[in-house]
Amino acid sequence: MTLPTHAPVLVTGGTGTLGRHVVPLLRAAGREVRVLTRNPRPAADGVAYVAGDLLTGADGKGAVGQGMDAALAGVEVVLHLAGDAKNDEATTRNLVAAAQRAGVKHLVYISVIGADLVPLGYFRAKHAAEQAVVGSGIPYTTLRAAQFHDLTAKTAAAMGKLPLVPGLGGMRWEPVDARDVAERLVELALAAPAGLVPDLAGPAVRTLGDLTRDYLAAAGKRRPMVPLRVPGKVGRCYREGVNLARPGADRGTRTWEAFLAETFPAGAAAGAAARVRTS
Repeated sequence: MTLPTHAPVLVTGGTGTLGRHVVPLLRAAGREVRVLTRNPRPAADGVAYVAGDLLTGADGKGAVGQGMDAALAGVEVVLHLAGDAKNDEATTRNLVAAAQRAGVKHLVYISVIGADLVPLGYFRAKHAAEQAVVGSGIPYTTLRAAQFHDLTAKTAAAMGKLPLVPGLGGMRWEPVDARDVAERLVELALAAPAGLVPDLAGPAVRTLGDLTRDYLAAAGKRRPMVPLRVPGKVGRCYREGVNLARPGADRGTRTWEAFLAETFPAGAAAGAAARVRTS
């Protein structure tokens, strides 16, 4: 399926971590872009912003149903990037219903690796949203990605505020850069619907303890770390690696170390100097 370049592409979550990379890529590909936002805002850089609430369907003035319907008018492709751990299933079902009314031809959804396997509320919500997309009857593409570098950094920063940082050595992640995910999503959105496509993960598997240690060093923070084993079913799942990419997965190219160097350039320089002095 080749989409006409004049057909608008709607992006939910277009102002978020992922959307901020996706929207410019769509514009660079010559596509007309609309972004669904909770609050009204003026058009900018060739992007139209339409007020609408995914949970209630209301527009910026509180008119129920008008926000999403207006955003979807004439749209053929939707990239659903907006995440809401508490209401993911409900917001996705609302979007699906509006997309059905609008005659959308391709719905692209970003999910998380292990959505169908990890026994945590966030993963269950993502899987329920996946099922809403599958059952919609709209041709779709679903991409499951690993945790973004940005989320990894937030997690490490939160743990770094504790007097003793838990060293979760048995919990492995393979963080991926949001820019790599954005590039893949745009490729998928401008191609034919492909169903559930191969996972997208970062270039390396690391323990959360090591990722946290890297973050603290780059941020110039010193904290003692203590080994901690995550108990129960959740801990067992992570130790078995069910949250990791499946065979045949695609891999991003931007590393965690490069992300930290961009985020903390002074810390990266200091670390490099220290390595020179001790070599």
